[in-house]
Amino acid sequence: MKTIIALIGITFFTHFVNAQNDTASTSEGTTITVTVPVTSDEGNVLVGLYTEDIFLKAAPMKRAIAEIVDGKAIATFENVVPGTYGISLFQDKNGNKQMDFDVNGMPLEPYGISNNIMSFGPPQWSDAKFEVGNETIEMEIRM
Repeated sequence: MKTIIALIGITFFTHFVNAQNDTASTSEGTTITVTVPVTSDEGNVLVGLYTEDIFLKAAPMKRAIAEIVDGKAIATFENVVPGTYGISLFQDKNGNKQMDFDVNGMPLEPYGISNNIMSFGPPQWSDAKFEVGNETIEMEIRM
């Protein structure tokens, strides 16, 4: 079980490094603003926006690196077309742009997913998914 969690986590978080941010797109859509309260101002918060087919399997369709200011990080995704999405994030305390794990495969850095469902084992799409329409979305994700 710990090996599975570690493998999924490593796969998910290493995709942040290679992901392309699509904020330069000219397509119209809505804006998603994610606020992340943090207990430590160390590092940044890496945030990824996913569709079901790539959730924790490939690079996010959009990503953001949010600076921590006054105990929170804010990430914004613009031009998001209507559909079903999920967000996952982690606080990269040491700036290496990947999630760090202990020898047992447990995360060493705080993480969270949309809808704030935290269960044992890797995050599930059914827990993280949310609908995007034409209205601006503001959400808070806790770690």
